[in-house]
Amino acid sequence: QVQLVESGGGLVQAGGSLTLSCVASGSIIRFNAMGWYRQAPGKQRELVARITYGGTTNYADSVKGRFTISRDSAKNTVNLQMNSLEPEDTAVYYCNTSPIPRAWGQGTQVTVSS
Repeated sequence: QVQLVESGGGLVQAGGSLTLSCVASGSIIRFNAMGWYRQAPGKQRELVARITYGGTTNYADSVKGRFTISRDSAKNTVNLQMNSLEPEDTAVYYCNTSPIPRAWGQGTQVTVSS
């Protein structure tokens, strides 16, 4: 069974930055489109950034220009650089394949204080 492990979350003030990292067992990051998703309290999980097998990236309007998704195939990791963080970005962040996610990992909590 594929295992996804997210890390890098934390508490940051508005305007700050964080970099999230996701490592997976097997080669799913290397050979699949990957996404970073987030789920805020009381809200549905949403896709905020996606990178295709070929490296094309897409972002939700709410994070466009502030977040950057990247993949390191050699290390089998996918990262999310988050700048200019806002309190509305507070959520648990997950990585997974896209558009069809597999089993979810534990996620990493991002809390942005105002």
